Amino acid sequence: MIHEYVRTRYLAPRKLVSTAGRAYFHHMADVDNHDGYLSGQLLIAMPQMSDPRFARSVVYLCAHNADGAMGLVVNRRLGALSFKDLLTQMGLESGQVNDRIRLHFGGPVESGRGFVLHTPDYQSEATMCVDDSFAMTATLDVLREIADGKGPVKAMLALGYAGWAAGQLDSEIQNNGWLHVPADQELVFGEDDASKWERAVAKVGIDLSLLSSESGHA
Repeated sequence: MIHEYVRTRYLAPRKLVSTAGRAYFHHMADVDNHDGYLSGQLLIAMPQMSDPRFARSVVYLCAHNADGAMGLVVNRRLGALSFKDLLTQMGLESGQVNDRIRLHFGGPVESGRGFVLHTPDYQSEATMCVDDSFAMTATLDVLREIADGKGPVKAMLALGYAGWAAGQLDSEIQNNGWLHVPADQELVFGEDDASKWERAVAKVGIDLSLLSSESGHA
């Protein structure tokens, strides 16, 4: 079952990602973000996206620099596991928790590891602040805080992430694989996952029928 698989193989007693993995993501965020990099933006899969794992996906880009890129898909719900189920499987008190925190497929890389994308009102030593509107934490402590009603105002939990090697995402954008637009909390944390792709495209202001001839930049 996915519950046991997630708990035993990927979720360590105190953290959702390894120390080495957490250091890598902080390194990605700390590298100077020169002009042309897109941390904090939304990637929108173009209609001709060749990778079926990303068809009609909207990805929040947590980090993008000369070393590569890392992001979380924000419009693909995981229906097999609720937040309360996850807390129970990890041995955390679920109490009166409701399922306001929805679980998402974050991407195909290490699909059992968890990442909490949230508003920056919550911060810990492990939190990676992307900008003034978004932050990411990948430890069990943030789940405990959410369960206790002390977590961030808005959050989503993603299992897995999308990753690109150095220059790979830039190449995919140039080859018309992705559009990019500024992110906003209403779209990222909103409950209507089914409409997020269309709403993200609407932010671009381009006719969908013309996308195949565009360079991928909004």
